Amino acid sequence: MLGSLSLVSILGLSTYSAIAPLPLRQFSDAVPKPDGPDTQTAQAPGGTAPAGSGQNLATSRPLGGATVQRTVTDDGSVVTKFTPKPRDGNGPVLIDSQTIGQDSRVAALPNDDLLEDTPEGRLPIIGPDGLRPFEQYARPWSGSRATRVAIVVGGIGLSQTGSQRAIRDLPEEITLAFAATGNSLSRWMQEARRKGHEIVLQVPFEPFDYPANNPGRGTLLTSDQPDEALKKLHEAMGRITNYTGVMNYMGAKYMSDATAFEPVMRDIGARGLLFLDDGSTARSLTDSFAKAIGMPYAQGNLLLDGQPEKAAVLAKLDELERIARRNGQAIGIASAFDETIAAIRQWSEEAAGRGIEIVGVSALAADAEQ
Repeated sequence: MLGSLSLVSILGLSTYSAIAPLPLRQFSDAVPKPDGPDTQTAQAPGGTAPAGSGQNLATSRPLGGATVQRTVTDDGSVVTKFTPKPRDGNGPVLIDSQTIGQDSRVAALPNDDLLEDTPEGRLPIIGPDGLRPFEQYARPWSGSRATRVAIVVGGIGLSQTGSQRAIRDLPEEITLAFAATGNSLSRWMQEARRKGHEIVLQVPFEPFDYPANNPGRGTLLTSDQPDEALKKLHEAMGRITNYTGVMNYMGAKYMSDATAFEPVMRDIGARGLLFLDDGSTARSLTDSFAKAIGMPYAQGNLLLDGQPEKAAVLAKLDELERIARRNGQAIGIASAFDETIAAIRQWSEEAAGRGIEIVGVSALAADAEQ
């Protein structure tokens, strides 16, 4: 392949850009620069590519002071070349075999190219080269044809002991949902990412029986004007980084109201995030909006711990497995209760032997760009 990782510090690239991609190799030879940003050049049959013998199109875009060129090689691999632009006009070239996800050594660090500074905090955006947070922070999976199951455990940040137990005891394949109303979220995010978990952000939306049933501070309400709703959304988004998408907490009324829900969905999609609908209401407009916008989305198939007892959760997990075998995949939704964590851990240890692959929820998202 491309050799061992070289941790380099080069003018024009952030520290993240130097170490975040999977195995990098440094080349000292100068490589001809592309004609300019957003240009495409065809590799003639039998021609020479900077890495490999790619014969397909390579797209170049500026990224953090560098030129990024992606080439599809003959074997289908995508090779990414980062050409820095230092003041003297020369510099090393970094080449990596591009894959979804982060190097585990920097998984707790955000990619600064995928963030913008706002009054509400640092918010996710699509990078200059088109890279989305949905892709950058996704948990890679095998790509096999095995039956796939994603399990999303929510409420991280609401309870210190519950959050600690979930991150410590749940297998790294389990997706964790961080409550925007929780505490110490940056700390929990870093611990979860170091452990290998994919994470999503839980945002409170208005249920039908609000305010008798109140999801908490910052709840998006159908009575909010669009700018007010987006401000609440952005305040929630700014609490942590490194998440692949947004997930609803409650919200049956909000997600069935087209006028209120559309601008929120458009903002989430424009930032390169998925929307995960927990599947708790049949009246949700998630599917229709996501398809119209062309954004990645997923929907939960089963609530696993409506009865938070270990035996009951195990029975629900078996039901989730049957759904996955019938459909090829399934998503289970749960909360960070002690009994739930114990049941998921036990079931997960046995699932691989039955041909089940547990994946991050992003792997099961419908995505117009894939």
